[in-house]
Amino acid sequence: MMDTSPKIPAYLLLEDGTLYIGKASGKIGTTTGELCFNTGMTGYQEVFTDPSYYRQILIMTNNHIGNYGISATEVESDGIKIAGLVTKKMNQKYSRKMAVSNIETYFEDNGVVGITDVDTRAIVRHIRDKGAMNAIISSEISELDALKKKLSEVPSMKGLELSSEISVKEAYFVGDEKSPIKVAVLDLGVKKNILRCFAERDVYLKVFPAKTTFAEMNAWQPNGYFISNGPGDPSAMPYAVSTVKEVLASNIPLFGICLGHQILAEANGISTYKMHNGHRGLNHPVKNVIKGSSEITSQNHGFAVHAEEVRKNSNLEVTHVNLNDETIEGIRVKDKLAFSVQYHPESSPGPHDSRYLFDDFITMIKASL
Repeated sequence: MMDTSPKIPAYLLLEDGTLYIGKASGKIGTTTGELCFNTGMTGYQEVFTDPSYYRQILIMTNNHIGNYGISATEVESDGIKIAGLVTKKMNQKYSRKMAVSNIETYFEDNGVVGITDVDTRAIVRHIRDKGAMNAIISSEISELDALKKKLSEVPSMKGLELSSEISVKEAYFVGDEKSPIKVAVLDLGVKKNILRCFAERDVYLKVFPAKTTFAEMNAWQPNGYFISNGPGDPSAMPYAVSTVKEVLASNIPLFGICLGHQILAEANGISTYKMHNGHRGLNHPVKNVIKGSSEITSQNHGFAVHAEEVRKNSNLEVTHVNLNDETIEGIRVKDKLAFSVQYHPESSPGPHDSRYLFDDFITMIKASL
């Protein structure tokens, strides 16, 4: 049946004063956050539940979102983590037998505010030129001055420490406890499919809260450490940088992804910066400069490491480079058993070109035993 219910107006106001008017989707209410866009055509549910999107309003550039419904298995955390959603069309009908609900119900159940029936192409072009900026969506406030006032109270993503808000509160285990390799995971906002990629390779994991000390993790006697993805500004996370420095000093194998990559860089004296727009999508080309091969990668990050500083550091080796803008996508610490990548090799969603990195890490651990 066609949805014939009346649509409530919704308003999207950007930090620079640009206003868009559409229709409400999801929960009726108000939400704020940094506005960014993802270019993926599929995998929307994994994107919505990725903890790295915490405190961000997301624009999906594909016109139709929700056309294959919602599945209980395609989640990267315990619920939707984006602050809000901007779409051209939010499809209520879906065409997949394994789906359990439509997207509108999913957003209502998770209490997430959205706006639809807006020109997402125009909005994306605007923030591509102006850069990612804060925004507000409301289906309950229509007065422009009231929207501006509420938006003015939203802090910039630059300088925000968010991982401790999104991280697990109590440590937990993943995998087979009889597995020969134990890896301690510092959860800065880890995705479930990263943990699955390890467990599928016969690794036993203990996932620790973001502010766990090295001493507490090391008491478990892991064979390796994994520093996860997550939200926020890496320069505002001295606790994680300090922990990684202690891991490096122990010379126990270490692997970092996304935010974990940035934290490893900070631990080696490399500064990070907020990007104009960041990388968010499923088709970013990356060159493995060690092997001389290319990979199509899944990415979600708004911060990056300073390329010039990395190249000037004699103890770091660049392993991967983005072929679109030449940003650093991977590093290796020469005198330690440590490496990291800026992109997401678990690629959920996305191509599986880069899953070899999990095997490389396990090979490194086995060689160190």
